[in-house]
Amino acid sequence: MPPSPGPLRLDSRAPGFADAFRQLVARPRSDAAAVDAAVADIIADVRLRGDAALIDSTRRFDRVNFRADELRLATAEIDGAAARCDGAALAALDLAAARIEAYHRHQIPQDWRYRDEAGIELGQRWRPLDAVGIYVPGGLAAYPSSVLMNAVPARVAGVTRVAMAVPAPDGRIAPLVLAAARLAGVSEIYRIGGAQAIAALAWGTATIAAVDKIVGPGNAYVAAAKRQVFGRVGIDAIAGPSEILVVADGANDPAWIAADLLSQAEHDETAQSILIADEDDFIVAVLAAVEHHLAGLARRAVAAASWRDHGAVIRVGDLAEAPALVDALAPEHVELAVADPEALAQRINHAGAIFLGRHAPEALGDYVAGPNHVLPTERTARFSSGLGVLDFMKRTSLIGCAADGLARVAPAAIALAEAEGLGAHALSLAIRLDRQG
Repeated sequence: MPPSPGPLRLDSRAPGFADAFRQLVARPRSDAAAVDAAVADIIADVRLRGDAALIDSTRRFDRVNFRADELRLATAEIDGAAARCDGAALAALDLAAARIEAYHRHQIPQDWRYRDEAGIELGQRWRPLDAVGIYVPGGLAAYPSSVLMNAVPARVAGVTRVAMAVPAPDGRIAPLVLAAARLAGVSEIYRIGGAQAIAALAWGTATIAAVDKIVGPGNAYVAAAKRQVFGRVGIDAIAGPSEILVVADGANDPAWIAADLLSQAEHDETAQSILIADEDDFIVAVLAAVEHHLAGLARRAVAAASWRDHGAVIRVGDLAEAPALVDALAPEHVELAVADPEALAQRINHAGAIFLGRHAPEALGDYVAGPNHVLPTERTARFSSGLGVLDFMKRTSLIGCAADGLARVAPAAIALAEAEGLGAHALSLAIRLDRQG
């Protein structure tokens, strides 16, 4: 295999670095607008024709003709698929599920209440959502790990109905995906994908009851559909192409770092892998190791395109410069393969997940570490977090007030209501003060 064209090369010591780095940060890797019109038509069709639209879309996009009563998988089909799975793979799923559940149980929030100095009772109460839809990609790749990452936190939160949509190209769904759904406590599974699945979960059909929130990654059509149904239902986020940023010193094995960079490049041609390092010889060795690994990858064409078109190598004079660069990029995954990862991590504010040390590759987090691998992409780590238990819960404020407490604070509320010209607000307070006299 001939060497692929190299990734973007930047040097923080070179003139013009600041402008070149800003261009890297701003460079788009997806074009959501290009599919918006098509997705709007699909959603409108599902709203209008329900199951008939799902059947037509499934025939068109997945090349299979289901009846309405075949859209939902029967329990026997799910059990049969699980029975066909390799024993070692099932054991790995069990381990991953247990670790994911243990981590997410630490996220369960606590209710609280207190009485303030005015005698008013205040508090906060958490409750799970009633119904959640999870989308699981199919087609070119099957991701049982994604089933666990989406469904296990929902179950930990107390969601009673978890409906899963997964495409079945040519009528096939990876058995391990169905085994993961059974293990994670998914309530119902539908063999539909794409924007039509998102529309069905959001609006409901005769076969599929609507949910309250939709989570899970997907292609550009799925992302656009989630954007368009937001407001009708909640969503977790608009997932973009995967990202990894590795900060590495010269003490690393270059082959390890190269493999880490390719672990995200192989996801998608628009994925992005970035290396920040402070030694020229090490960078040359990593680039050579990338070419060596690419030659043996089953998904080498995808990984090579990602590395060529979106990869970057940033040479810095000192790794102390790295946190500011990381924060500007706000990446999905950050590996700190350095002698003192904690010191650098303390200075990083914007990242979906941070992997500490040479023996904590990002791939560990994708499967068995425990934290969720559904993480913010495309710089959204500046203002959002990875999927977790709180995404499947909502909080309600509690306010209780006796007569004496109302008497203490109502005059201020009346003054504010009158200042805003809202007479009924003021009246609802004042009338209670009058009755006390």
